[in-house]
Amino acid sequence: MPLRSVLALGVALLVAACAPGTTSTSGDRSGPGSGAGGRIAVAVSFYPLEFVARRVGGEQVEVRSLTKPGVEPHDLELTPREVAALNRSDLAFYVRGFQAAVDQAVADNGPPAVLDAAPAAHLDLTYTPLEEGRQVSTPDPHFWLDPSRLAAVATVLAARLERLDAAHAPFYRINLARLTRDLSDLDGLMRSGLARCASTELVTSHVAFGYLARRYGLHQVGITGLSPEAEPDPGRLASAATFVREHHVGTIYYETLVSAAVARTVASETGARVDVLDPLEGLDESSDGADYLEVMRSNLSTLRKGQSCR
Repeated sequence: MPLRSVLALGVALLVAACAPGTTSTSGDRSGPGSGAGGRIAVAVSFYPLEFVARRVGGEQVEVRSLTKPGVEPHDLELTPREVAALNRSDLAFYVRGFQAAVDQAVADNGPPAVLDAAPAAHLDLTYTPLEEGRQVSTPDPHFWLDPSRLAAVATVLAARLERLDAAHAPFYRINLARLTRDLSDLDGLMRSGLARCASTELVTSHVAFGYLARRYGLHQVGITGLSPEAEPDPGRLASAATFVREHHVGTIYYETLVSAAVARTVASETGARVDVLDPLEGLDESSDGADYLEVMRSNLSTLRKGQSCR
C-alpha cells in the first residue's frame, strides 16, 4: 500500500475507533496518565515499537521498553519488577507471538489498555528456508522492515493514544503525519535504491527480511528459519551452498546481535563475502545509526553494495 494511502487511512482511523480485534477497550479514558507528570505511560516490547511510540507520543508519553539495548528480543526474560512495571503502565504496545515472555506478562498482569501491533501490520506467513512454496504456520513478525507496514501500525497507535488522552489528540495527529512523511520518504529511497540490482537473491542467515524483500523486489532465501538461534543441519548448509553457487550469490548477510557463524560457514564454502544487515530488533551503541530511519538507510547502502545495484 502506498504510504500516501496509509496517511489517509490514519486520518479516518483517528476520527473513528480502532478496528475491532486490534486492541482491548478497557482502560480508555481522558484523564492524566500514570507516567511522570501525568503523562501516558506506554510499555513497549522492543525497539521498533519504541521508535513509533516516541515519535507519535512525543513529550505527552512516557515510553518504557521491556527489551534493553543490546538484548536479542527473542531471548527476553522479564524480572518480577519489570512485570510489575508493565502492569502499572497505561498501555502495553507489543507484537503478540513474537516474545513469549511479553505475551505471558500481558495475559497475566497486563495494564488496562493493550495494543497488539500484529493485526495492523497484516503479518504474512513465511516460507520454509530453501524450499519454495512450503509455508510454515507461524506468521513472520518482522513487519517493521517494510516502512509502509510500520506506518500502518503507527496509525493505530495514534488512534489509541487519542482515546486515552483526548485533550492532546491534535498533538498526536501532527506527530503521526510527520512520522508517516518520514516513512514515506524512506520507502521511496529504498524503492529507487533497489530498483536496478544485478542480483535479487537475498541470502540471509535467518528469514528476518521477508517483508523488506517483498516490498523492494528481492527474493529472500534463509539458511535457517525464523529463530536466529536455530542451528542448521549439514544438509541445510549443503543446500544453501548449492543455491549460492547456482545463483552466483556474491554476499551472504548475517545480523546484529546474532552470531555470524552460519553465514561464514556457507561463505567459506562458496567464495561469497559476508556482510551485516540490521533487523532493527534492538538498538545500541554498535548500531549503524541513531534511530530506525538512519539504520534503515545504512541497510540500504549495504544492500546496494551486496546486490550490485546501479
